Amino acid sequence: MDFDFSEEQGLLRDSVTRALADAYPSLERRQARIAASLGFPEEGWRSLAELGLLGLPFAEDDGGFGGGPVETMIVMEAIGRTLAVEPYLASAVLGGTALRLGADATQRARFLPGVIDGSLRLTLAQTERQSRYDLHDVATTARRDGDGYLLDGQKCVVLNADAAGLLVVSARSAGERRDPHGIGLFLVPADAAGLSIQPYPTQDGGRAAEVSLSGVRIGADAVLGDPQNGLPLLARTVEHGIAALAAEAVGSMEALHALTVEYLKTRKQFGVPVGSFQALQHRAVDMMIALEQARSMALYAAMMVEAPDAAERAAALAAVKVQVNKACRLVGQEAVQLHGGIGMTLEYIGAHHFKRLAMIEYQFGDTPHHLRRVAEDGGLIAA
Repeated sequence: MDFDFSEEQGLLRDSVTRALADAYPSLERRQARIAASLGFPEEGWRSLAELGLLGLPFAEDDGGFGGGPVETMIVMEAIGRTLAVEPYLASAVLGGTALRLGADATQRARFLPGVIDGSLRLTLAQTERQSRYDLHDVATTARRDGDGYLLDGQKCVVLNADAAGLLVVSARSAGERRDPHGIGLFLVPADAAGLSIQPYPTQDGGRAAEVSLSGVRIGADAVLGDPQNGLPLLARTVEHGIAALAAEAVGSMEALHALTVEYLKTRKQFGVPVGSFQALQHRAVDMMIALEQARSMALYAAMMVEAPDAAERAAALAAVKVQVNKACRLVGQEAVQLHGGIGMTLEYIGAHHFKRLAMIEYQFGDTPHHLRRVAEDGGLIAA
């Protein structure tokens, strides 16, 4: 099987790598960008739009560029290598996937032009305090009110909610709290009456928020698809998020491994570089093996995330998350150990890669959660 990029994909890789490297040449420049009011500079977001990256996942008929999971993987790897803080995952991947797969023609025509040109940012609000990683555990309610709905509930750890103009909110229109049926996805403007957003910085330099909905009224035209059968759409959206995170993790681990190897070559002990010690060489090789295994799984995720069989797709993405999570932990911890004391100092870029990898390990499901899902699905290969 040929895993080489096409000419167009190679050009995309080169352009996005160059653009983000110019925007994030140092840790000091990254920290300055994080200090902006929304956690990233508006000019950085506009530059992503000018490069066409915000329209990359959307069909040409909707004004996008017709890219697929491989193109998203290329962008997310570059984001991981540079630790870029622009909310590409929240808006283009998560919110964008929900719109791309669930919106009707009218909704796409209304919202996608703004998403593509950067004037409208999206985010996905689906996590609740009690839900942990279970997408079907939804206590937020959507009650019929005339020709629309009233939304009430709480969402937590909503990525970049304070920068979003439109939130994709999961809410229950029927059934009990953990019923798979009765869940819908609703488009809620950030300035809607009754919506409260409490933002905060996350450990990895990003931003998230607690979102409260108290009698938030939306029209019937704000529903994505079936208001009682939205769980499959939510699952597909999160699967695209997992595939994107796998690629981002590969980019970050690649950068962290390169930093570690360079440090082993320059740090001297007993008059020689510490990289000349065989035991440390073996540990650097272990990091490389984990990185390459994660890269393979990121490619597998890009291949499987749009597979038509839902069960096969879910098992594949769960397996991807297991392997990538393990690699994030091994590469991050080994990098800290091989760097010694400097590996945990916030003045060193390696520590920030470690923090981001630690966050990725728990986004959309930790290792035990996804390992259990793989086991329940009978593994990737039938017995």
